[in-house]
Amino acid sequence: MTLHLATLLLLSLLALLGLALGAYLLLRLQAAERQIRSRLAAALATHSPRGAEDPMLLRMQKRQNAAAAFGYRLAGFFGFDPAFPDLHPLPWYAILAIALAVATLAGVLLSGIVGEAGWFGVPVLWLVLCRGFYGSRRNRRARRLFNQFPDALGMIVRAVRVGIPVVEGIRLVARESPEPTATEFSRVADQMAIGVPLEEALRIAGARSGLAEYRFFATSLSLQSKAGGGLSETLENLADVIRKRVALRARGYALASEARTSANILGALPIVSGGGLALLNPAYLAQLFTTSGGQKVLATAILMLGGGIFVMRHIIQKALA
Repeated sequence: MTLHLATLLLLSLLALLGLALGAYLLLRLQAAERQIRSRLAAALATHSPRGAEDPMLLRMQKRQNAAAAFGYRLAGFFGFDPAFPDLHPLPWYAILAIALAVATLAGVLLSGIVGEAGWFGVPVLWLVLCRGFYGSRRNRRARRLFNQFPDALGMIVRAVRVGIPVVEGIRLVARESPEPTATEFSRVADQMAIGVPLEEALRIAGARSGLAEYRFFATSLSLQSKAGGGLSETLENLADVIRKRVALRARGYALASEARTSANILGALPIVSGGGLALLNPAYLAQLFTTSGGQKVLATAILMLGGGIFVMRHIIQKALA
C-alpha cells in the first residue's frame, strides 16, 4: 500500500471515529438526562428530604457532567460552540464532512505539487476550515448584535421613562426585538428569574456574545445603583455613545469598500479569464488537466489564489476590527 492510500485511509478512519464518538456522546447525554429527570420526579413525588442526595442520582449527574465536558472540549477543538446551535445552517457532522471533503480536495492539489507528502496537510486544513467557518458565523452574529443594541437600549429607555422597571424593559426587548438580540435578552431574563443579579447576567451575556457593549451596560447599571441619578438619562447617554460607535464602524466599512471590491475582483479575475480561455481555445487549456506539468501548474495557481484571497480578507478584517 502506498503512502498516499495509507494516509487517505487513516484520515477517513479518524473522521469516522470522530463522528461516531460525537453521536455516541449525544445519545449518552440524552439518555442520562432522561434518567436524571425521572429520578428527580420520583424523589419529589415522595417528598423525601434526601431525594436530592440519592447516591445513584449523584453518580449519574457526575457521569453526565464528565461526558458533557468531554463533548464540549471535542466540539471546541473544531470551533463548534454547543451554546449557539442556532448559528449553524447545517448539523455539526454535515459541516465536518463538507470541510473534510474540501480538505481532501486540497490534499489532491498538494500531492500534485509536492508528492504524497502533501496529504499530511489534510488534517491541518480540515481543522482550519472548521474553525474558520464557525468563527465567521460567530463574528456575523456579533455584528448583528452590535448593530441592534442601540435600538434595544432605546426601547429600555422609553420603558423606564414611563415608569416600567428596567427588568421588565429587558423582558420587553426579549419579546419585541429581532434575532439574535431577542435570544440574548431572553437568556438574561431567564437568569434573572432564577436569582442571578442583573449586572452579572449582563456580564455573562457580554462574555458569551463577545461584545464589550453589554459589559458597558452592566457597568452603567451598577454605577447608577450605587451612585444614584436618573437611570433613563444614564441609559440614553450610553445608547448615544453606542450609536456613535455603530456609525463609526459603518464609516470604516464604507472607507474599506474600495479595498474589498479590489479583493473580490482580483479573486474572480483568474476564474473569469480561465472560463474565457476555455471557450476560445479549449485545447490550449486542456493541457492543464491532461499533462503532469499542467496539473502541477494548475494546483499551484489554485493554492496561490486561495492563499491570496485569505490574506486579503484577513488584512481587511484586521483593519476594521
